[in-house]
Amino acid sequence: MSEATLQVFIDGVVRYFRHTSHKEVEVGTPYLVDNDNPAAFDYTGIIGISGPTKGCVYFTASRILLKHLLLSLGEGDTCDENLIDLVGEVANTISGNARSEFGQDFMISVPVVITGAPSNIHLPQSSRSYVIPIYWKAYSAAVVICLS
Repeated sequence: MSEATLQVFIDGVVRYFRHTSHKEVEVGTPYLVDNDNPAAFDYTGIIGISGPTKGCVYFTASRILLKHLLLSLGEGDTCDENLIDLVGEVANTISGNARSEFGQDFMISVPVVITGAPSNIHLPQSSRSYVIPIYWKAYSAAVVICLS
């Protein structure tokens, strides 16, 4: 994966947090991981990618980050349903921004949201994924990109 491709996703993360929370987000150095142990926090919004590029992109965050993000958006109800909606919305927005950059052949699915252990995420064992660490306030999250 090229540095330019990674930068598209990094820019999408930065735009999302600046637009929705008016707080700076820090993006760590992306790193490569094997797909046998996917990175995941409490909630994960997964977007499938099809067309000439195949794979998935997902946003994963802790419960506390999502609660504080909801509050910064003016939503006082931090119930589980709203956290699930939010993690899916973030994943969809980041992937949608990438689609506008890569063109209409970069087809994205609706988000699938999972909660809990990373064992629920199944990635191709024959490839590796890039993890983009995200730090917002005192919390951590990540965008994971697995594209071929």
